[in-house]
Amino acid sequence: MSKRDDLIVKYAADIKDKFGEAADMDLLTKVTVGLGPAIYNIDASKVSGSDEKELETVKKNYLIKKLGLKDGPELMDAVKSVVEKYGSSNRNKHRAVIYYQLCKHFKKAAVYNK
Repeated sequence: MSKRDDLIVKYAADIKDKFGEAADMDLLTKVTVGLGPAIYNIDASKVSGSDEKELETVKKNYLIKKLGLKDGPELMDAVKSVVEKYGSSNRNKHRAVIYYQLCKHFKKAAVYNK
């Protein structure tokens, strides 16, 4: 397996462990591929749940730019909800998992079918 495939398996395990659901492997793979080389960078591959600036970046760059959502308080509420479900004590919040969960939350999987 490639390094990316190994990471996708790890992300799927995180979704199972932290969110109690089986990952949609097709969508998870598309989200992971969409992140490009960031998944291999220790810092860029994680999201700091306690850093407001980081959460704002997730909202702007992913929810608004990538998924095409309109800005509003519900976007940050969703980001914080996913981070909370991931576990505030968990320091390894993978960006791909958070993006996957947000994509599912807003029912925007079709964005990856282009």
